[in-house]
Amino acid sequence: MGAEKRFFVKFKLMLMAILMVSMESSMAALHRVGGKLGWNPNVNYSEWSDHERFYVGDWLLFNFDKRYFNVLEVNETSYDNCNDQGFVKNITRGGRDVVELTQVRPYYFLSSGGYCYHGMKVAVNVEMLPPAPEPAPVKNGSLTSDDVSLKIFHYMISFAVAYYYLVLLF
Repeated sequence: MGAEKRFFVKFKLMLMAILMVSMESSMAALHRVGGKLGWNPNVNYSEWSDHERFYVGDWLLFNFDKRYFNVLEVNETSYDNCNDQGFVKNITRGGRDVVELTQVRPYYFLSSGGYCYHGMKVAVNVEMLPPAPEPAPVKNGSLTSDDVSLKIFHYMISFAVAYYYLVLLF
């Protein structure tokens, strides 16, 4: 690889590292359906979902024994009646299955084979992520020492990541 090409690769890696470290965005959450109990009969999924907040971009993780159970996305009527016919989507792949919540709307999931009647159904209401709070007003338009310290720390971390990618990996 020529020196010029190596320079551009290093430069792109440095920019990516700085962008990744300096991004101030919220991260999507991974919700383990049922918590430690997973996707199993006789679990109160309504209680579980009442204690969670679901936002666009979040993920649901269903942990279950695929020999016995599955995960189907259904409409509200099928959810209410434990009807597994005409499902929207079969989420089941291997027993540790995920689904991304991509829209603001209620999502309905159940397990077929009669397990829905034993509580294996969950409804989640997905919301838009609330906007970040406005920063507190600064007196006289100047930065406080805490603000300056935080910015310096932030750039030091960015530099350290960029240095790692540029020097230690090449």
